[in-house]
Amino acid sequence: MKNIIVITGPTGVGKTKLSVELAKKLNAEIINGDAMQVYKNMNIGTAKIKEEEKDGIIHHLFDICDVDTNYTVYDYQKDCRNKIKEILNKGKNVIIVGGTGLYIKSALYNYEFTEGTTYNEYNNLSNEEIYNKIMDFDNNIKVHVNNRKRLVRILNKIDNNEELSLKKDDLLYDAYFIGLTTDRSNLYKIIDDRVDIMIKNGLLDEIELLKDKFDNSKALNTAIGYKEFIPYFKGEISLDEVINNIKKNSRHYAKRQYTFFNHQFDVKWFNTNYSDFSSTIDEVYKYIIEN
Repeated sequence: MKNIIVITGPTGVGKTKLSVELAKKLNAEIINGDAMQVYKNMNIGTAKIKEEEKDGIIHHLFDICDVDTNYTVYDYQKDCRNKIKEILNKGKNVIIVGGTGLYIKSALYNYEFTEGTTYNEYNNLSNEEIYNKIMDFDNNIKVHVNNRKRLVRILNKIDNNEELSLKKDDLLYDAYFIGLTTDRSNLYKIIDDRVDIMIKNGLLDEIELLKDKFDNSKALNTAIGYKEFIPYFKGEISLDEVINNIKKNSRHYAKRQYTFFNHQFDVKWFNTNYSDFSSTIDEVYKYIIEN
């Protein structure tokens, strides 16, 4: 059996619950693989695991910095690799769980970043918006508006005012890549229902506590579930519009997650059985043990 298991997939498919149950069975500790769950006080909007849900399993890289800290993919790569080494040295297995594909890839593959480099997926921007930013910088740059991967790479280089050095994408660790999924219509219903539950559970109160931090927080200005409130603060849209925008942006993000996972990782996908989640746990566990 391999010592590292990655559990990924779009938002809302059951990654957190699966990770805890597998950690119990596999003597593992869990490392966060979500870019926004590293921040303190961004709990409800990121669907961060609650203390009682951890069920005694040790979790790493959750709540490690304030929302006005610029925590980059370079920082995550360094911290995650240190945690992997630390856990393996204990003789335990590692489970990385989350939906931020770039962060997970940076930790497990032979990516090299310059210290201080900020790499952004620009999830809050459409292809057209990214393209226009590039053209504003230099309209001689040749790139197609539909080539999102190249658009993102170019805009990152512009934003960082330097070359981003990436070595060959060699996997540094022997790892399983487990993906949870469900059919598209069910996923969208789960996402919509999840946003409604977030509102019911106090997302508005969480936003109010963080409101004064928005001016100096890149995280709050880019995270789905938070950035949609900015025009609401200005009186430009209603709360219902905010909620609808969160749902819409979450659905779009789920599409991009699938695209990234399928192109960048060798994922073994499992359909989540929501009526009998224990069967999903057993199916994934059996696959890991037998491969």
